[in-house]
Amino acid sequence: MKIRQLNPTDAEEYLSIRLEALKDSPYAFASSYEEEKNQSAEKYKNRFDSPVSSFTFGAFEDSQLVGVVTLVKQQLFKLRHRASIVAMYIKPEKRGNGIGKALVSNVIQKAQKLDGIEQIYLTVVTTNSPAKKLYSSCEFEIFGKEKRALKLDNTYYDEEHMVLFL
Repeated sequence: MKIRQLNPTDAEEYLSIRLEALKDSPYAFASSYEEEKNQSAEKYKNRFDSPVSSFTFGAFEDSQLVGVVTLVKQQLFKLRHRASIVAMYIKPEKRGNGIGKALVSNVIQKAQKLDGIEQIYLTVVTTNSPAKKLYSSCEFEIFGKEKRALKLDNTYYDEEHMVLFL
């Protein structure tokens, strides 16, 4: 397995795995497949071309993208010491093999190298035990719970807010 920051040539493959994630785990993302299915790879080409506030990493096995995660730096003056992990996804058949831990570790290392970043935030659906276990193993701590954070087909999902102080 190889982990690296994505670049514009990865845009098509990223779009594909992003749409797969939204279909496979609709409860895990604020966005939906319906909202993103008509996106073009151009959006990601542009984002990956000049990463300033957003850094997306991919895990590759046999040159196939099998997992992704994005680190987003806050831009507001009073929040510039913060970054967030978003859009984390591992293909179902590849879960439980350390890919998630490797991706999160790479994001943490990237955040430590960014000037001024002191803490990393993320949210996770409370029913996603494997993800919660992963984040806890990477030293993230729960600091709050948001009841009914997401609503999908008349079902509510609570989210836990987690932080890692660098």
